[in-house]
Amino acid sequence: MSESPYRVDTTSRLARWRIENLEPFSSMESHPFKIGKWNWYLSVQRDGYLCIKLFPEISNFTREIPPIASFKIRVISSVGDLKCLVHPDVLDKMWKSNEDFSWMVDIPCTGKFIIDVEFLDLKLASSSKGTSIWNETFVKKPQKTVLASLGRMLSESMHTDITIHASDGKTIEAHRAVLASRSPVFRSMFSHDLREKQLSSVNICDMSIEACQAFLNYIYGNIKNEEFLQHRQALLQAADKYDVSDLKEACHDSLVEDIDSKNVLLRLQNAALYQLPKLKNGCMLYLVKFGKIIDIGDELNAFVQCADRELIGELFAQVLAAWKGF
Repeated sequence: MSESPYRVDTTSRLARWRIENLEPFSSMESHPFKIGKWNWYLSVQRDGYLCIKLFPEISNFTREIPPIASFKIRVISSVGDLKCLVHPDVLDKMWKSNEDFSWMVDIPCTGKFIIDVEFLDLKLASSSKGTSIWNETFVKKPQKTVLASLGRMLSESMHTDITIHASDGKTIEAHRAVLASRSPVFRSMFSHDLREKQLSSVNICDMSIEACQAFLNYIYGNIKNEEFLQHRQALLQAADKYDVSDLKEACHDSLVEDIDSKNVLLRLQNAALYQLPKLKNGCMLYLVKFGKIIDIGDELNAFVQCADRELIGELFAQVLAAWKGF
């Protein structure tokens, strides 16, 4: 069964609509697709040239909380040489009722063509600070009073019995019971007659003191969202090493949300290394289905030199398959 011609493929921030055949003096409107908290539509009208429109679904939610969007939009035509036209970035556009974004494309666009939209940011118009919806916390918070008490135990070094040594020689005092309750690796350290138990210390030599503090703050339920976002890479590594599954899941969900050309190759390697299927799929979609691999030539060369051979083979197999299907 063939795919619907009105279907829009999406990742967390990207939308791609393939137009197989648009007759002269005709128009099409896509099925709704969800980006952020809103449903969106794309439409095209061919009347000599091509008019592309993007707009959110009209609903009570959109009327009450219209989106403020920053995005890139481009059209790729298969006429002659593969042509790509890119609209200048649209920044902080706030949608109001019955309003859309229109772009008159100055090429004929006959035959097959693709419309790509990359959402750079989405904000809630009701937010006084215009906070990005993608900066919302990924950390699940239990009951606040309990968390505050645990956080004070760490920040005030209350009855600590273990010392954490970071890579730069600095230390943090912590509690065996808390660490053991959150990590089976720590529990094993403190349950057997190992060096850590004898010396009442743990060396975390692959983390800076700031990353160690963020890791412990998460374990004690006292991490701030900015701290979490700043140290995601180190937190993912620590979550895998010490088997803190909920932290690994939080990092996984967060890393999927803001894939871009600067971080996609590192995240693809992390996805393979730490077995993160959603992240791997998101990176592959970004690079292959959405064609962003053409934007990262220099970085791709370095990636090919050092990345896992199997991962490189899988990436280029998908690229070849996508090119054959275009």
